[in-house]
Amino acid sequence: MKTANKTPYRQIRALFDDETITVYQAYSDEIALAAVEQQKLSASPLFKPTRFTWIKPSWAWMMYRSGYSYKDRGQTRILALRMKHEHFRQILRQATVTGHSGVPLTEEEKSRLVRVQWDPERNLRLGILPFRSIQIGIGGEASRTWAESMIVSIEDVTEKARALKKALEENPAIGEDDLVETGLAPRERVYDVADDLKEILRMGVEADG
Repeated sequence: MKTANKTPYRQIRALFDDETITVYQAYSDEIALAAVEQQKLSASPLFKPTRFTWIKPSWAWMMYRSGYSYKDRGQTRILALRMKHEHFRQILRQATVTGHSGVPLTEEEKSRLVRVQWDPERNLRLGILPFRSIQIGIGGEASRTWAESMIVSIEDVTEKARALKKALEENPAIGEDDLVETGLAPRERVYDVADDLKEILRMGVEADG
């Protein structure tokens, strides 16, 4: 008798093609509108590259974090940021994994400019799933480099998020596959990385604590 495939506890899932991967972050109107117009995340002086910016490849987790863009004034616009694979992996190679393990960071780990957290994945209705989703925090000079030279394109996908929320409210029985087919959610696939990068990201962990 076949058993159902089990999603690994820590796994990267994303929208990607042969050249790029899409990650998401929510910003204020001022930062987002300038970024889309100039196709440069740092176009607005309100964007502070020295602060940590947390990006996510999971559309559902972005919906949870931003409340479908309605959570607060700092998250009113959701941007889809496309990066080349080599840049995405370059960022990940600089990371230290934080949270959940209970193990304090070393001084060297604290000094790194990229942080990774594995938080509970969500479904499109924001319910908690039994596996984790990667969040990537980029700070300092790493953030400046990322914002200035590692983003291929910037798209405002706020209206898609709001349309998704409306569709779920108007048709509570609608399936997630139907939402993908209607373009209200991306078709995310497993994003594989090399074994040494899996070690850096501690992807072999099967539970937190």
